[in-house]
Amino acid sequence: MQATPPTPPDTPALLWDVFCRVVDNFGDIGVCWRLCRNLAARGQRLRLWVDDPSALAWMAPGALEGRVPGVQVLHWPTPFHHADLEALALADMWIEAFGTDPAPEFVQTMAARIPPGAQPPVWINLEYLSAEPYVERSHGLPSPVLSGAARGWTKWFFYPGFTPATGGLLREPDLFQRQAVFDSNAWLARHLPSLHTTALEPLEQAARVSLFCYEPKALPDVLRQADQDRTASDWLVTPGRAARAVAAVQQSLPPFANCHLHTLPQLSQVDYDHLLWSCDLNFVRGEDSLVRALWAGKALVWHIYPQDDNAHHAKLEAFLDWLQAPESLRRFHRTWNGLDARNEPWPGWDEVRSWGGCVQAARQRLLDLDDLSSQLLGFVAKKR
Repeated sequence: MQATPPTPPDTPALLWDVFCRVVDNFGDIGVCWRLCRNLAARGQRLRLWVDDPSALAWMAPGALEGRVPGVQVLHWPTPFHHADLEALALADMWIEAFGTDPAPEFVQTMAARIPPGAQPPVWINLEYLSAEPYVERSHGLPSPVLSGAARGWTKWFFYPGFTPATGGLLREPDLFQRQAVFDSNAWLARHLPSLHTTALEPLEQAARVSLFCYEPKALPDVLRQADQDRTASDWLVTPGRAARAVAAVQQSLPPFANCHLHTLPQLSQVDYDHLLWSCDLNFVRGEDSLVRALWAGKALVWHIYPQDDNAHHAKLEAFLDWLQAPESLRRFHRTWNGLDARNEPWPGWDEVRSWGGCVQAARQRLLDLDDLSSQLLGFVAKKR
């Protein structure tokens, strides 16, 4: 298994403005924070503009207090006041995450500082993750700015992805070195003492599951059937929507004999990664946790963000095609995501454990690609 090569020492230290509006506290800001932290570790300087930074208090301890080297978290007010921007240096790079346009007042103030004929910031639209074919066609394309203070400038589409014709995925250079020395039992005992980890059975006799999801209709059937599978399992349930969904199931079904449900506290991004490394099966949702589950290399099930026009159906199928998912994993994904309504979704623990090989093979394919931060630095160097 290869690791990401370190950033070349001659990579210039640039100043980046990253713009994030929070729609889902665990998604938008989670991706943006990982990006900022990753680039800062490569010698870059980041200003993360976010309208609601509150989730960083538990997601990234120290971030709001300015204790993460290279990253400054700034509140994105509505509207911006020009006076508040006067002391800020003009950044070399602007990244609007997921189509989040910088505020017009910000653009106007910063554009006024650029002398005639000088180069404006390299402006990138960091898009959503997908395995659909349009990603390869759209990655790296220009988008001229036709109005406003930045008229005549160019934005560039940058698409994360799973293939060489995309921008790749976020990955830390030391990720697999840390995985190689990680002790899951020690971590669970140290960080999650409420789980009574001494009672957890060895992995060869039991199963550990992390559950991060929305409210899948199949959840009651999955838990009931997994409980009847006669394999002891510890389900580590993330707080929020997943915990509320599990609580509703517990009220509607008799007590489980083999499925032991544990509600977790809020975990930082680092410790969420450790959770994924500690489990045999990871239920994930959205974008950031999907990528982290792929790097964990364990069996995974993705709860894709539902869209009103059902566009997520094609997105899910494209991902399963890229994953080269076996038929049982495809069927389970479709049921978990509400694409069908089978009453017997659980395939059995033997089949579930076999899904891990598919994920490990996909992870190895990803390791043949440059990671997203490396590609982004190379892309910016060309545009500058």
